[in-house]
Amino acid sequence: MKPIPVTPQTLAVARKIVWFEPPEKALSDPIRFMAYAITYALPEDMRFIRRYVSDDDFRDALDHAPAGIIDPRSWAYWNSKMGRYPTPPQPTRNFGLSGSSAGSSTPQSQSSASVEDQRRYGVRAWLRMRQAAPELDLEEIQRRAAQKWRTESGPKKDD
Repeated sequence: MKPIPVTPQTLAVARKIVWFEPPEKALSDPIRFMAYAITYALPEDMRFIRRYVSDDDFRDALDHAPAGIIDPRSWAYWNSKMGRYPTPPQPTRNFGLSGSSAGSSTPQSQSSASVEDQRRYGVRAWLRMRQAAPELDLEEIQRRAAQKWRTESGPKKDD
């Protein structure tokens, strides 16, 4: 995708769409900027941006969008506007699963393990964590909290 020119107008639009970072930085990565624009731009902002972004550039931004930025509704809308029906799947985050335990195989990546294998690994990891956690006696916790409050903030004997 070709870069979006840095002008006072594009900086103003970038400031509105990617409010949490300097607009120059937002415009420096046009694919990431377009992912935020797809999600957060108002129609008049998108009309302005489209002066600089061709349909091919827009499709490129959709093809290489970072995972987790574009919401499902915007993803479906802009893919349909670009003539992509049915809508391709959204980008997904691939968290590498690391660490191992006795008797369990650890999937290392999305490509080397099925989703079901990752789910099973997650369930086993959650069960191990729960077994390692100490049992909580909620009445004892409440008693200690009340005692701590009385000593730190409760009525004083001088009162």
